[in-house]
Amino acid sequence: MMPKPVLALLSLLSIASAAPLATCPGYRVTNVQSGDSYLVADLTLAGTSCNLYSQDITNLRLTVEYQTDTRLHVLISDREQNVYQIQDNILPRPASQNASSQTAHLRFSYEANPFSFKVTRASTGDVLFDTSPSPLIFETQYLRLRTRLPPNPNLYGLGEHSDSFRLPTDGYKRTLWNSEAPYIPQNQNLYGSHPVYFEHRSGGGTGSAPATHGVFLRSAAGMDIMIGRSDSGEQYLEYNTIGGVFDFYFLAGGAAGPEEVSKQYAAVAGLPAMMPYWSLGFHQCKYGWPDLAHVKQVVANYSAAGIPLEAMWGDIDYMDNKLDFSTDPVRYPRDQLREFVQDELHGKGLRYVQILDPGIRYKSDYGPFKRGAEKGVFLKAADGSWYRGLQWPGEVVWPDWIAPQTKEWWTTEILTFYDPNNGIDVDGLWIDMNEASNMCADTTCLSSAQETTRRSVHTNQRPLPSLAARAPGDGQHLGLPNRDLFSPQYRISNHYPSLSSRTLFTNVTNFDTTTQYDTHNLYALTMSSSSHSALLSRSPTKRPFLLTRSTFSGSSRFAAHWFGDNFSSWADYRASIRQLLSFSAVHNYPMVGSDVCGFNGQAQERMCARWAVLGAWQPFYRNHADVSASDQEFYRWEVVKDAARKAVAVRYRLLDYFYTGLYGASKDGTPLVRPLWFLWPEDENTYGADTQFLVGDGLLVNPVVEDDSQTVSFYLPEGVWYDFFSHKRVDHQTGHGGGGQTITVEGVGWDQIPVYIRGGSILPLRLSDASSDSEKGQAMTTKEVRTRNFEIIVAPDANGKASGRLYLDDGESLDSSGRESEIEFGWDGSLGSQGRLEARGTFGYETEVKVVRVVVLGDGVNGGSGERKVEGSWGLMGGFTVDF
Repeated sequence: MMPKPVLALLSLLSIASAAPLATCPGYRVTNVQSGDSYLVADLTLAGTSCNLYSQDITNLRLTVEYQTDTRLHVLISDREQNVYQIQDNILPRPASQNASSQTAHLRFSYEANPFSFKVTRASTGDVLFDTSPSPLIFETQYLRLRTRLPPNPNLYGLGEHSDSFRLPTDGYKRTLWNSEAPYIPQNQNLYGSHPVYFEHRSGGGTGSAPATHGVFLRSAAGMDIMIGRSDSGEQYLEYNTIGGVFDFYFLAGGAAGPEEVSKQYAAVAGLPAMMPYWSLGFHQCKYGWPDLAHVKQVVANYSAAGIPLEAMWGDIDYMDNKLDFSTDPVRYPRDQLREFVQDELHGKGLRYVQILDPGIRYKSDYGPFKRGAEKGVFLKAADGSWYRGLQWPGEVVWPDWIAPQTKEWWTTEILTFYDPNNGIDVDGLWIDMNEASNMCADTTCLSSAQETTRRSVHTNQRPLPSLAARAPGDGQHLGLPNRDLFSPQYRISNHYPSLSSRTLFTNVTNFDTTTQYDTHNLYALTMSSSSHSALLSRSPTKRPFLLTRSTFSGSSRFAAHWFGDNFSSWADYRASIRQLLSFSAVHNYPMVGSDVCGFNGQAQERMCARWAVLGAWQPFYRNHADVSASDQEFYRWEVVKDAARKAVAVRYRLLDYFYTGLYGASKDGTPLVRPLWFLWPEDENTYGADTQFLVGDGLLVNPVVEDDSQTVSFYLPEGVWYDFFSHKRVDHQTGHGGGGQTITVEGVGWDQIPVYIRGGSILPLRLSDASSDSEKGQAMTTKEVRTRNFEIIVAPDANGKASGRLYLDDGESLDSSGRESEIEFGWDGSLGSQGRLEARGTFGYETEVKVVRVVVLGDGVNGGSGERKVEGSWGLMGGFTVDF
């Protein structure tokens, strides 16, 4: 056998003499086996290796599965099964239902030599994916696949970014490599990797109906995804990855509209966790609160300002020297913090959430480290010692979430420190810095126990040589040996200088012998899974609330997400809308939101007022700022205080509308927040809209987006509309060329936001604010909201019809089976003397709350612009009818 150093030298020489792309031979198809629901074949290199960036893998395997009528699975992997694939216990694969290729909505076809494949829509023959423009490249550290696209395609998704919602189509690159990303810069990789895109086609000029499909690449590899035009002007999308396999799931969508693709993607990535009702309340946090007395004053100030506050959050200030599972003995004494949570928060119906970071202080007398070391839960460096780096406490080690004993250790630490009887009785946890973020800038920054310098050479920890040997592959998808784990020849466009910059070294080994080179993008997902499991152990019958900064496809099964460390600017205010649309509609992530008023920088009064109002319409609603930023709680400016008071009041009236939407997302993947084209897929004016959004299918939110402006122009699609606040009907006028029209609203106060009810909608609203004729006045907590009665707002469409939904349960139980209500409301303006509202469904939730008012807005049949009200008392434990 040739010595490994010689093999390494030959590999380098092979790469150095690599042929240009045009000479790469691709693969040829042999040994085809097929049945009604599958195809399996070998792919063999069709000529001389070109070794563009590493060594070509000669023998591949093609597997095609018609899993359902709307889902096609195409896997191209190495024949020996050594190349890394995502572990099924980290991201479970959907089960195949062995659909017939004859009835499936998608068709797979291929060319044998050189190999290429197409995916077409069976009903129209429309080509959705076509790899024939260039040969497949499958090397040890570089994979390339290009697909044709139609001219000027409508593409959405491809991971966390702050770019436009509809992706640019010329010279655009999306890089997926989870990274800390202060100020959420544009055109760069941020905190989360979601290798899925939706493409929407209008059907214009082809005679076909509008249709949307999705493509998910089940790969955790670092990658660049290029969208551009070839020299001949042909539009393309191209994958360039530094590892993994090509593991595609093609999603056909359906006649019900684009949201069908969202549901199909959720079936692949996993349905989102249902969140507790209280998590929809308003949350306040600040990095830099000096002590517990200050935190108490913040709570008191919100109360004095009359702004409802649901949850206080503890950033790392509460910790003793920034150590997880500790409290500062002077600034946040444990007993006093316990008493504060129990009496001043829980005693008043408020909640408390604390932060935890993955970096565990490397210190022999620190309990969590000592117990973790005894169980062997930390990641290993190349020399077999604990891998060390820098995070807030100084020198730290990081948990290996893949190791089975880590979940037990993490759960024990959480159960002990957060014991409701003698620990800090939190209502949820917040996991941060989990890309993982390392304060070491590069691989020359090694462990340091000196927090004052934060940098010194630790001789026992050194990077592996550039070509690191591993045990030979064994067919278990654990990763190929003899790869350059630090500096692969193909360099993805990570916004830090190298793959290991400010994160875990890519040669660090996991428990199962995989490396961070392959699993980096999964670190936060596995931490979220372990933390969610720990919270379940702490409260087995209650839904956990968990918030994570870093994400991967499937993370919503465990945690909510906020959009990271943004900046207090109008630009990031606008970016939050684009991020909301991407995460909710495409990335299967309903419980999301931005740091309201911005995290970094100094918030300005008018901008913060606008953001306070906008944030109230996003699912996760939290004000949070950095230690370097001035305090920005809503009550600190008069304009912001008035805006926030009104915004939270409106949000609390709508809590059950949001909650019903969250339930739909957790049940079947229906997105809570949607772009306009989801409901008007034929209207090309909606395809690029990313400064307005729909909450559910009934409310269109149109925030002011220009700096310091009180004017907003927005697109109002075709249909009947009603102003949410005044209930005034907006008569639709067809715009030029059909469709909707752009309207301009002037004089929008700093406490206002234009919101319209879509004709055909029914909204159940709580009587929870001071202006809703409730004798109780403003509800200050979600617990109080849940005691308030409902009014039903009926907004008929042009045919005098409307419908809506309401989901009710106790707001917290993990399993509500048999104890929940799913109510369907229907309105028909032609029934009864002047119309009839009917409520029917299942009624398992026991409640004394009633519907006490039904309001019907301007009649869509008779053209009326007024509203009609009927007062009464209709219980929500059975169906009922209201005649007008």
